[in-house]
Order: sequence, then C-alpha cells, then structure tokens
Amino acid sequence: MPDAFTVLWTHDTCRALRKAGRAGERPPVAFSGVHTSLPAWTGARSGDEVYALHVNRREVFVVSRMRVVDRERRGCCGPAPATWEDPAYPGHDDWSMLGAGGCGAQAVHVDATPVRFDVPVPGELLGRLAWRNRRDQTRNLKYVVDGRLENSVSLQGFYRLTPESADTLAEAVGSALA
Repeated sequence: MPDAFTVLWTHDTCRALRKAGRAGERPPVAFSGVHTSLPAWTGARSGDEVYALHVNRREVFVVSRMRVVDRERRGCCGPAPATWEDPAYPGHDDWSMLGAGGCGAQAVHVDATPVRFDVPVPGELLGRLAWRNRRDQTRNLKYVVDGRLENSVSLQGFYRLTPESADTLAEAVGSALA
C-alpha cells in the first residue's frame, strides 16, 4: 500500500512559483537533497503521494498533490553537469525553484495536480493530523491554536502521514485538487 507524505514549501519557493507563472501548471518534478536546504525524500517510493503544503498567515494550504513516479535521472533532466558551474538539471529549468540548485539535489519525477494557493486544510483537521516515523511512533502537529498554525516548525521537512491522516487529508482537499 502506498504511503503519503507532507513537504513544506517555503514562502520563497511559493513566491518563485507565482513570479514564474507556474500557478495552474502541473510540476513534472520536485527535488530531494542531502543538505538541510532541501527536504530529503528518502522514504518515498514510486506510487507514494506527497502533499506540498504552504503556510500563509497561520493558515495551511495544499499547493499540490504529487504521486511519485520515480527518482531516476532521465533524458528530460538534461545532461549531467560537467563542472560545478553547470546547472544540475537544465531540462527542468522551468521548475528549478523547487530545489534543482540545492546541495546534492536529486530529481523526483511526479504526476502532480496543478499548483494552487487557494486550497486550505480545514482548521479542525490540523489538530488531528499525525505523522509516523520509521519506528512507528506517531506525533501530532504542534502549535495549533483555534484551527490556526501559530508556528510552522513541526511541518518543516518531509514526513510520513499516518494512514488515517492521509485518508482524512485526501478526503478534505481531494475534490478541490482534482
């Protein structure tokens, strides 16, 4: 059974998406990295879903739902850089704001819904969202007050949702993202 994850896209990332006119377009790729400048999609496998989240004015939004296709470098990525000055993924320049230039960036090809900034996660759902780690320990989202997120630190990273939270999140935002 596929897993579901969340990844937080920063204000800088979302600002770059808007500035480049990517709202309404489907990203073909996202990027994983070995450095803290990029989320490490280490647990994601082909078929898993990833919810790209954004926090704006203490409200959480789903920007895109992505299904992982593969994590291999393909022809669409362009040639591998010959020197450190060369772009890492010239074939994905249109989506480079998702982390192509990050330290140790690795392409993650996805089948995604269009980028949107108007699909909120219902406030009553925020307090019930839970993630699980590899040891099967769960944790809830911290800093939720009256259905609003006071601090986004517990969303920063790449985290596996519990199956119940994945189903609830999919149901809550699924029709809006379709």
